[in-house]
Amino acid sequence: MAKEDNLKPAWDKGESGNPNGRPKGSRNRSTIARQWLEVNQNLKNPLTGENETMSQEDLMTLALIKKARVGDVAAYKALMDSGYGAPVQQIEQHNIEIPLFPDVSEDNSNE
Repeated sequence: MAKEDNLKPAWDKGESGNPNGRPKGSRNRSTIARQWLEVNQNLKNPLTGENETMSQEDLMTLALIKKARVGDVAAYKALMDSGYGAPVQQIEQHNIEIPLFPDVSEDNSNE
């Protein structure tokens, strides 16, 4: 039989179970990553050779394109999946009904 103490919550309603947890207003990793990906930089475009102001996302995409152009298959796949979506994999399935007991006819009833 269950003990009565196990059925009650460890803290009262409205009280936090982790009072010293993550501080309010602290940013998570995805927010920080998005902030740094938006930073613009004046660098030479690796494809055109001209100086341009580009975001970090632009630079990383251009780096992937450069790698794909020299034969990096993983870079090519990443670019194609990002640009056009990953291919949908479908499995064609055919169900064939095979009787479990071939010697017993379906018409047999318990008479």
